Amino acid sequence: MNMPVAQAVWSEKMFSREGYQFRLDDDRWRLNKDCEIPVSSIRKLLNPEIDLAIRHVLAFYATTTSAFHVHNCFYRCKAYLEATTGQSAFSVESLISYRSTLKKNNEWYLGTLRGFFKQWHAMGHPGITDEVIQLLGKWRLKGNEKGYAVQSMCPESGPLTDIEMQGVIEAITTAFGEGRLALLDTALTLTVALTGRRPVQITALKIKDMLKQTSKDGIDKFFINFPRAKQRHQSWRTQFSKFPISEDLWLILQQQAASVQREFKEIIGDAVPSKLVPDLPLFPNLKLLDINACLEDQLKIDTLHAPTYTMTNVLNEISEEINITSERTGLPIHLSPIRFRYTLGTNLARDGNSEYVIAEALDHSDTQNASVYVKNIPDIVKHINKAVALHLARHAQAFHGVLVMSEKDAARGNDRSSRITNGTQSVGTCGSYGFCGALAPIACYTCNNFQPWLNGPHEEVLEKLIKERDSILEQTNDLKIASINDRLILAVGDVVNRCKAMKEKVENV
Repeated sequence: MNMPVAQAVWSEKMFSREGYQFRLDDDRWRLNKDCEIPVSSIRKLLNPEIDLAIRHVLAFYATTTSAFHVHNCFYRCKAYLEATTGQSAFSVESLISYRSTLKKNNEWYLGTLRGFFKQWHAMGHPGITDEVIQLLGKWRLKGNEKGYAVQSMCPESGPLTDIEMQGVIEAITTAFGEGRLALLDTALTLTVALTGRRPVQITALKIKDMLKQTSKDGIDKFFINFPRAKQRHQSWRTQFSKFPISEDLWLILQQQAASVQREFKEIIGDAVPSKLVPDLPLFPNLKLLDINACLEDQLKIDTLHAPTYTMTNVLNEISEEINITSERTGLPIHLSPIRFRYTLGTNLARDGNSEYVIAEALDHSDTQNASVYVKNIPDIVKHINKAVALHLARHAQAFHGVLVMSEKDAARGNDRSSRITNGTQSVGTCGSYGFCGALAPIACYTCNNFQPWLNGPHEEVLEKLIKERDSILEQTNDLKIASINDRLILAVGDVVNRCKAMKEKVENV
């Protein structure tokens, strides 16, 4: 290749599928808001001809597939080159040597390389011989293991139980109501928790993706029109999938949308033109907003959308803030986007839905990943007696109020209207001055403002709840319905345990 031609090729400008410009000779390729490929980091491991060939193949993927796929191909190739330093790169011998270093659970690395090398060979660039393609074609490689966390119901990384999920949602809404969680963090977390969508889909949302439809009989239905992810050869925000949501989540997202408009107005110094408001990101990255550039152009690509790692950071912070304990481990529940996704799939399978329904709900293009949910349906605790409730309560710690010795020791203890009764006897005091429409005393046991009295009839409340659970199960034969108050049962059990411990402590003083 003569020098002028080589320079022309190296300086060729290209655009990633998400609209980001890069050149073959750039040291790093920015492909979207989340992905930057350090292509020059493998230059020292290659001769110039092969370096250019790899760049051409990576550029093909960058312009036709997702940035994540390019990222995967590059780093799998980089790992192979580093593991076979000193051997002839991309030779039959080096590939055999590399395979010997892999274990069954990561043999899929070669599967990624096989696809990359086949494309490389098909494009006619030097570096991959016919012998290499023949060798890779003969190998039967174990695929990436799917669904281990679901199959094992891992308490650290697998699906959340109904009790855990209920506790998390209640704690988030309570913390938001008390001003301990920001609107953005609450909206992000509730969206991933209640829809199970991938972070890349949630951070790609725009205000216009929130849909409200009113039926002929006047009933409002609410949806989020999620951009699809992991769709091959599809550009950013070109395919969508509607997901039904509750009015409560809708209202939170409406608040978030209004907040976004105010933030943009504050930065640019004027209201956003009405025609551009629908295109504003629902979860923005305002640090990258350029007030000197055309806003309409900036909204056409993903630059102003929050990076996907924002989701993980927010969930880590919220996990620490709400500090909900698992009834399975007695430890704080670790929150992650994938756990909420696993939870959605698991609950759908437990409700008897088919692989096709689960795949559609999880926005999968096929059912190969949905089968793991159908084959591993977890059981809800069928029978909860008093002993089981008290045992589980020690781990769950579902009660978040304050146990007091008597009414006079409680906040608002001198206000008779603050008494909480079970119909015949008082069980505690409400420490809040606000109006509450919750069903007392049942709902009170999971409320932060509840102050149960040491000598209150809490065991009677517990026994009544267990009896009602058994009765519902007998009448409906539906464990899902019967178990709806299981976290509440554990909260009352927690109070019973704490009363017992406090009484023993008082007696020993």
